[in-house]
Amino acid sequence: MSDTGGTQEGLNFIIDKENLYKEESITDLKIGSIQVLTPIKIDGAEDGSRDCIYLGRTQLNTPQGPIPIQAKLEAATLSEAIDLFPKAMDGETQKVMESLRRMQEQQKKAKDSRIIVPGMNN
Repeated sequence: MSDTGGTQEGLNFIIDKENLYKEESITDLKIGSIQVLTPIKIDGAEDGSRDCIYLGRTQLNTPQGPIPIQAKLEAATLSEAIDLFPKAMDGETQKVMESLRRMQEQQKKAKDSRIIVPGMNN
């Protein structure tokens, strides 16, 4: 999904007919959702030669607004994906929090390193 097929002339909008997935969203309407990507063939029939992909999604509510959290769930079934969801979301939340801390530190360093010229207001 991350390959845009870009060229110097522009983007390539040709869909890869050999890599099609049907999307389905499963939610408890409380904590989050699991996106199930089921591989399909060009005629819409399920492609049993490829595994489903499970993506867990939730969000952190902050004073600045919601922060989306997403992680791939290494599962073979929906039941396994549900069991893996809490640990995966916790791990991704920790990564997001660490990233925010680093950004705050960088902003503080940039603010602290400003050259102050006498007679000039900030």
